[in-house]
Amino acid sequence: MASIAPTLRDVEAALTYCVDTGEKPVSGSLGPGGHQRYQSGTYEPRVVTIRDGRPLAESFSLDREGFRFIRHETAVRDFFDADELLEVYGPEVERIVKETTGATRAVIFDHTRRVGDESVQREKLVGGPVRRVHNDYTEWSGPQRVRDLLPEEADALLRHRFQVMQVWRPMRGPVLAQPLAICDAGSIAPADLIPTERRYPDRVGKIYHIAYNPAHRWFYFPEMERNEALVFKCYDSLKDGRARFTAHAAFDDPATPAGAPPRQSIESR
Repeated sequence: MASIAPTLRDVEAALTYCVDTGEKPVSGSLGPGGHQRYQSGTYEPRVVTIRDGRPLAESFSLDREGFRFIRHETAVRDFFDADELLEVYGPEVERIVKETTGATRAVIFDHTRRVGDESVQREKLVGGPVRRVHNDYTEWSGPQRVRDLLPEEADALLRHRFQVMQVWRPMRGPVLAQPLAICDAGSIAPADLIPTERRYPDRVGKIYHIAYNPAHRWFYFPEMERNEALVFKCYDSLKDGRARFTAHAAFDDPATPAGAPPRQSIESR
């Protein structure tokens, strides 16, 4: 990507990075719906420049930066309605993934809702925005998720290229508080990836937490609306120099107005 001129919406903000001390971090979920989180490991805030991605929205590539910004009108009326997620949003996400990646098949296996308001978290049994810089799958857990979800087909499927994709969007907009920052995958070095055990109520997986690197190039899309989404890679089995892992995290935008409504978002894989 060519050099990027600063814009009025670029921000300086702190992101929470993992410190590689040699210990193995653990992240887990407890309680009904797994909405209560716990963590081990050492973390530190680092102030970084987060660029406004809107002027460059058409230039981002899944295979280069690891993400794309799209506009998509959803027919979902209530993202807290489980039936609507299954019957309406699941097929929408499947179409988005096929259209953005060229995949011949997409299997939707997870919808995770996040809310910045703790009272709503307790009422709806959902989690809050994740502030630690991370990528949701690792070299091990990407293929393992295929084995978990499609055990009868896994051996055949794993002989071919596959990706684990995420579609992130606001459940309501505009997002004024705790927006999502996303890192250009080409600026992440292998040494930045710290495998972290992820314990769920029903299984154990792995994610990458990310160590600070001044080379990281961060972007966000200010005031995202309900008809906008980020599509990004969590894993790509192809190892030919294309983007494979896309780090991301929620952050406190210094431009957030007082009294801004807490973020409500949904991420689907």
